[in-house]
Amino acid sequence: MSLSSRARPPRLRAGLVALGLAVVATASAALTAPAWGGPTVGATTTAAASQDLSVPVGAEADGSPVTLDAEVWTPAGGGRHPAVLLAHGFGGSKDSVAAEATDLQQRGYLVVTWSARGHGASGGRIHLNDPDFEIADAKALVDLVAARPDVVQDVTGDPRVGVMGGSYGGALGLMLAGADPRVDAVVAAITWNDLADAFFPQSATTATGPTPAGRKPIDTPGPFKQVWASNFFLGANASPRSSVQNVPPTTCGRFDPTICAEFLEASETGAPSRELVAQLRRNSPRPTLDRVTAPTLLVQGIADSLFGLEHADATARALAASGTPFAVRWSDGGHDGPSSREAEETEAAQAWLDHYVRDGASRESARPVPGFTFPTPSSRRGQPADLWTMPEYPGLGDTATVATARLPLAATTGALLHPPGGQPASMVAVPGLANLGTTVSTYQIAALPGLSTAFETEPAPRSLTVAGSPTLTVTVTSDRPTVTLFASLWRISGEQATLPVSLVAPIRLPVTPGRPTTVTVSLPAATYEMPTGSRWRVLLTSTEASYANDREPARIAIEAGADLTVPVVEATPVGTSIAGTDTESALAIGILTALLLLAVGTALWRRRQRRHEEPRPDLADVPLVVTDLVKSYADGHRAVDGVSWRAEKGQVVGLLGPNGAGKTTTMRMVMGLIAPDSGTVHVLGEPVSAGSDVLERVGALIEGPGFLPHLTGRQNLEAYWAATGRPLAEAHVDDVLEVAALGGAVDRPVRSYSHGMKQRLGIAQAMLGLPELLVLDEPTNGLDPPQIAAMRPILRRYAETGRTVVVSSHMLAEVEMTCTHVVVMHAGRVVTRGLVADLVDSDDTTILDLDPAAVEADEDSESPGIPSRLGALRGVDGITEVRRDTGTRVVVVAQRPRVEVVAAAVETGLPVVGVSSRRHLEEVFLGVISSASANGSANGSGSTESGDASLIERLRQVRAR
Repeated sequence: MSLSSRARPPRLRAGLVALGLAVVATASAALTAPAWGGPTVGATTTAAASQDLSVPVGAEADGSPVTLDAEVWTPAGGGRHPAVLLAHGFGGSKDSVAAEATDLQQRGYLVVTWSARGHGASGGRIHLNDPDFEIADAKALVDLVAARPDVVQDVTGDPRVGVMGGSYGGALGLMLAGADPRVDAVVAAITWNDLADAFFPQSATTATGPTPAGRKPIDTPGPFKQVWASNFFLGANASPRSSVQNVPPTTCGRFDPTICAEFLEASETGAPSRELVAQLRRNSPRPTLDRVTAPTLLVQGIADSLFGLEHADATARALAASGTPFAVRWSDGGHDGPSSREAEETEAAQAWLDHYVRDGASRESARPVPGFTFPTPSSRRGQPADLWTMPEYPGLGDTATVATARLPLAATTGALLHPPGGQPASMVAVPGLANLGTTVSTYQIAALPGLSTAFETEPAPRSLTVAGSPTLTVTVTSDRPTVTLFASLWRISGEQATLPVSLVAPIRLPVTPGRPTTVTVSLPAATYEMPTGSRWRVLLTSTEASYANDREPARIAIEAGADLTVPVVEATPVGTSIAGTDTESALAIGILTALLLLAVGTALWRRRQRRHEEPRPDLADVPLVVTDLVKSYADGHRAVDGVSWRAEKGQVVGLLGPNGAGKTTTMRMVMGLIAPDSGTVHVLGEPVSAGSDVLERVGALIEGPGFLPHLTGRQNLEAYWAATGRPLAEAHVDDVLEVAALGGAVDRPVRSYSHGMKQRLGIAQAMLGLPELLVLDEPTNGLDPPQIAAMRPILRRYAETGRTVVVSSHMLAEVEMTCTHVVVMHAGRVVTRGLVADLVDSDDTTILDLDPAAVEADEDSESPGIPSRLGALRGVDGITEVRRDTGTRVVVVAQRPRVEVVAAAVETGLPVVGVSSRRHLEEVFLGVISSASANGSANGSGSTESGDASLIERLRQVRAR
C-alpha cells in the first residue's frame, strides 16, 4: 500500500447530524454521516499527523481490482491508542468526516476514515452495504488497525476499536459489529434497520410491539418511496470519481448494475421484485443483530422522512433480545432538518466511546448515558427542544413501560377516491416544514377534495406526553384488489389544522374487491404534546407526492375504530430551568396576549366596516383596474395615496418608482395579500380580496420564488398545480418549462439549483395554466444577460396573445426594451403613466451634449460659468425646464422649435457638441421623480441645481421594487 504523511491544521466542527442533513442542502448526498462536534474534554492541544493510505480490498464480482482511499489520523504522543473507524454517509467521502476525525484524534483516538467502495477516490461499485463488499471492506480496515503497533490490543489481533457513522455509515457500523466480534462499541445515527422497509415502508400492521414505535407490518411491501430513491441515485452520480480506477457505465452511475436494474424496475412498476426485497434486507443490520455484542448507542431523528424512529426501535428490540447493552436517543433533527440539541447528542456519543473504547469498560458496567432520551417541543418558543429521560428503553426494561391512552373519534366513516394516473397527488410529508412553527398549515395541499377523508378526536380529557406511534384500526372496502393510503396526524386549533411532524404513514393493503378488510395503522412515530382539550385529526389520502402512486382509479370506503390509541410515557425532565414559566415570562406573555387580542379585535372591526365590493360588468374585459387605492400603516405612514391605473389586454406594463414609492404595497393589494384602507382592485371585473376566486386567473411571482428543495423542478410545478385541484392537462407544463430553459436540470432536486435557475422556474410556475394576468416582481433578478435577453420576447409574445403582463423591475433599460406601458410612482402617488414610446420620444424635449473638456475646465475654475449659463437658458421665453442630467448632458423642455432651443443654448455660451431628441426611460424616470420631489417641497423653497443633482444621483441608486 502507498503511504504519505502530512500535518493537518485544526478543522471546524459540525453538529451531530449536520452531514446526515446534507441531503436537504445539496443534491450530492441522499444519505450522509453525522458530525460529532462539541467540546473536546481532555483533548491534546498539539497538532497531530494524518496519513493517506491506499488499501487493497476484495475485487468486484467481475474480477475488477478495488482499492480504498483511506486516511489514518494518529493522535499526539507516543504509546498505544484506542481506535475508531469513522464512516461517512452516502454520496460523501473520507473528506466529509475530516472535522470529526480531528475531534476524535484530539481526544486521544487513532481514527481511520475512508471513502466507501464506489465513493470518492475509491474504486469499485456501490452495493449499498453488501456484506460481501462494503462490510468486508470494513473488516479489512479492522485488520489494518489490528496490525498497527500504536493501537491498544485487547488480545493479539483484537484491537480496541469502536465504529461510528450516520445514515449509510451508521448501518455499516451496525453490520460490521454483527460481522466482526472485535468491534468494542458502536454509535449509529439516523440509519436503517431494514432497507427494504425504508424504501417500501408498510404501516399496516398485524400487531404493535410493547415499545414506543414497535410494529409488525403485514407481509406486503408498502408504496415505493420514489423521491428518496431518486436522491440515492443522484447522490451516487454526484460522488467524485477516481481518475485512475475503473468505474461502471454511466447509466447507473457508480451503482452495481444488478441492484441498479432492480431499482429501475421498481421505479417503473411502483413495487419491488422479490429479488430486490431479498437484497435490500441482506444489506441491512436486521439479519445480523443477534450477533452484535458491542454496546450500541442509537441516535434516531424525528424530522426524518427517510429512516423513521421505527428503525431504531426495531434495532433496539433485537439488541435487547441478544442481551447487548444499548441506549436509544431520539433527536428532533434527522434527514429533514437539524437538531436543536446537537451539543448534547455530541456529548452522549463521546461519552459512549470514552466509556467502552477508551476506558475499556465491560458490557456489564453501568451505561454512561440514560437508556432512553427523547425531545418534546420547547415550552418556550424559539428555544431548543425540552429533553426527557428514562432509565431503560420503554417496553424492554424492567422499570420502563409504555402505557396507552384512548381518544374517542367524533365520526368513524368516510370515503375517498384514488385518481386515474395517481394525479393530482397530495403533499403531506414536506421535509423541514415543521421547523417553521405550528402557524404554518399545509392542510389545503394535503387534504385534496375527494381524494382524502379524515377522522377527528373528541377533545383530550387530560394532558398527554405521547412518545411513539399512535394507532388506529380501520376497515377498508374498495373496488380494486389493492388499496394504497397515506395516514398523517394533525392538530386542530380552531379552524386551522397543522402538522406537528412532517411525516406520513404509507399503507398498501391487498383486499378482495367489495369485501371489507380490517387492519391496524401505525401512524408516524414521533413525540406529541397533547394538552387538555386539544383535538387531533387523522387524515387519510389516496396519493402522496413523494411516493410512487398507483395509476388505476379506485373507490375506497373507510370505517374507523372507535378511538385513536396513543403511547404515553412517564419520563424525567432534563434540568429544571425549562420546566416552568417564570414571572417575567408570564408578564410578557400576558402583555403579548392582550396586544394580540386588541389587534384581532381591531382587524375584525375594520373588516366589518369595510363595504362589500360588487363586480363591475363594465370592466369584465379589462385584466386589471386599480382605483383610488389608499393604504396607511400603524405608524401613520401613508404608503399608497390615491393610486389609480389600469392594464389592458395585450399590454406589458412596467411599475417603476424609488424605494418607498409604494409599489410593493400596491402589488400586494393587487394580489389580495393585504387589504386597502379604501379603493378597489378589479381583475376582469371581479373585486380582489384575500382568497378571491378570480385570482385563479392570475399568475404571480412576488418577492422571489419558493420551492420544496427535495423535489425536482418538474415535481414542484406539478405539486403546485395539483394544489389548485385543476386537471394537469390545463397546466401546460411543457410550455412553461420551455420558458424556464432548464434542460435536464428540470428533473434534478431544486436544492441543487442556482439562484438564476430558481428564478426561471419561479417565472414558469407563475405561467402555469397560461393565466390571463401575469404579475412578476423583479423577474430578471439573478438572470445573466443572455437569459434576460431571452426573456424579453417571451413576455411580449405572451401579451400579444391577448393576455396582460405587469412587471415591477429596477432594470430600467430592460423595462424600456420589454414593456409597452409604464406607471411611475413616487411618495405613494402615480406621477406619470403612458406608452413607453411616447415617454421616451417627445417633441418638446431636447437633449444637449456638452463638450467634456470644456465642462472639466469649467469645474476646475474658481468661478464656474456653466451653472450661470444654465440659469440664463432657464430665463429664455418658451423654455419650461432645464435639467442637468449628468455633468455633460442637459435636458431642455420647451414650447419652441428645437432649432431655436439649440440656438438659445449656444448664445448663453454653453459648449454644445451634440443634440438629440430621444430620451432613455431612465432619464424620463429620473426627471419625473425629480419634478415630483420639487413640487412636493414647500412653496418658495425652490430646488437648487446642486440639490437637483444630489437627488438624481440618489435616485440612480434606487431599486424600483
